[in-house]
This record gives sequence, C-alpha cells and structure tokens, in this order.
Amino acid sequence: MNRTDRLLALILFLQGRRVVTAEEMASHFGLSVRTIYRDLAALGEAGVPISAEAGIGYRLVKGYHLPPVNFTEEEAAALLTGGLLVRHLTDASLDARMASALAKVRAILPAAQLNRIDRLERGLGTATQVEPPSQAPLDLLQQALAACRVLRFRYRGATQTIATEREVEAHALVHYLGRWHLLAWCRLRGDWRDFRSDRMEATELRDEVFTPRAGTAGPLSAADFIDIILPPAREWARVRFTPLAADRARREWWQGVRDVEPTPDDGGQVTLALASFDLHTLASWLIGFGTEVQVLEPAALRDCLVALARTAARHHAAAPATGPAAS
Repeated sequence: MNRTDRLLALILFLQGRRVVTAEEMASHFGLSVRTIYRDLAALGEAGVPISAEAGIGYRLVKGYHLPPVNFTEEEAAALLTGGLLVRHLTDASLDARMASALAKVRAILPAAQLNRIDRLERGLGTATQVEPPSQAPLDLLQQALAACRVLRFRYRGATQTIATEREVEAHALVHYLGRWHLLAWCRLRGDWRDFRSDRMEATELRDEVFTPRAGTAGPLSAADFIDIILPPAREWARVRFTPLAADRARREWWQGVRDVEPTPDDGGQVTLALASFDLHTLASWLIGFGTEVQVLEPAALRDCLVALARTAARHHAAAPATGPAAS
C-alpha cells in the first residue's frame, strides 16, 4: 500500500471509530507507532481535523466527512464475494439488505468495471443440498447486540419437549458448526448461555436497554466467547488416514487438525493430529470412516472406538421391531 492510499485508509479507520490509540492503529495497519505519528502529522498538515486527547487517543473532529469514495474493482469483487456468503450463511432478513448495499456499489462503478463484475457474479456460487434451518431473524439479533436491547424468546433445547421463556442480554453472535449462536446473559439462569438461533421461537426485541457486562480486561468481544466455546484441546490424538479420508478430516473436524505426515507413507497412509476436548465425541466421528482410519494414540481413544463399534454392531444386527400386521 503506497502512502497516499495508507493516509486515506487511516482517515477511514478514524472515521469509523469514536476514539482510537496510536498503538491500535499501528496494530491494524502493521506499522510502527512512529510511522503512525508521522502519518497523523501529515494528515493534520493537509487540513484533516484530528483531535488528540492525552491518555485516551485520537479522533476525527465531529462533522468532518470524506467526499464519496469510489470502490476499486478488487474491492467491489470482495464485496460481491461477501454478499454471496451472506446469502449462503444468513437468512432473508439480511439477504435483502445485502442486495441493496451491492446495488449501491454497482451504481457507482464505471461501465468497464461493471461488465467484469457482472461476469464474476455469474461465475460465483455455493453448492448445498441442505435446506437452511428456520431460525430467529438475524437482523433482530444484530439489533439487540448493537443497541444493547433485551431480547425475549422461547427456547427449546435439544432434549427439551417444552420451550421455556427467556430474557437475555446479547453480547456476541457467532457462527460455528453450521449454525448461528447467540452468546448472552440469561436472566432466567443467572449465567452465560449459548443459544442456537434455530431453537429460538417468537423472538421479540424489547425497549429495555442493558449495560454490557465486562470481563477482567474490559468489554467482552466475540473472540472472548469463542475462547470459551472452543477451549484449548485437552489432548491431541494421532490418527492414520487414507489420503481421501485425510482430506475429509481436514475439512470436517472442527476442533483442530495438524499435519504430522502430510504426504502418504510407504503404505499410502497420511498421519494427522486431531485436537480433542472429549474422546467419545472424537470416536463417534471417526467411526464413520470405517476401515479408512487407524488410531495410533492414545490407547483410550482406540478402546472407545472399539466399544462404539461393538455396540453399533449389536444394535444393527438385531432385527428392528415391527408394528402389528395390517388386517
């Protein structure tokens, strides 16, 4: 990035935040704090009104706005790709808003760029045969998160037959294991809870505003909750796979995968290290590979896999119970 582009990016960075420190800017742009100081001085000399507050940080003076900024073709392509993923990973409540935003981007592109973007749009896609789940409107969850407004809904857990009324304080919205999860303080339980959006019913945004709860290091972020959801692995298992099975394992095992011997050995096998919070969960997943896997260690995982296989064999060997014959 040349200096002119960097100075423009610095203005945009300041414009999108109330107050920011030189250290935060340096971290964001991968520069030294000294370089940030020089860039801020250059912007000041160019007439950009930047206010410095000792011990707090820098901000643009209220009322200063850049003139409309055009998108480069690469930026427009990145937004188009992001819009495609929004349609794939979210719901109709955000789909229409993304379509509107992309239409505004297209409206300011020169004709030559627009033709190439059109070709790119025709050539991008996602493939899935799974119907998206019915879930709480994501735009409503986002509003609760951004405005610190209390959410009310009925929630039915995986093993529950009756939904319970909940009032929660939303702190993070995280996508993992194919679902959106709302991480919130549950007033019913008096504790943090992870709510799957497809198990929430009759979601309602209340007028009540709550004060966000802070951690020991300040305001809680989605990254803080991800560390809770995905704690460090208790142990790593070494497992030998066929090459095709290894490719599937790298794509599917969400707790963490490392290559130990990424190229096939003399027997045509690939060895991977799999992170595990719970050996039973890992064994339940590995059993689906049949004879394409072999557990090297730990022995406890091998024992768990053998026990699961024997239980499954007995279960499937028994003839299923049938109802009374039709008369």
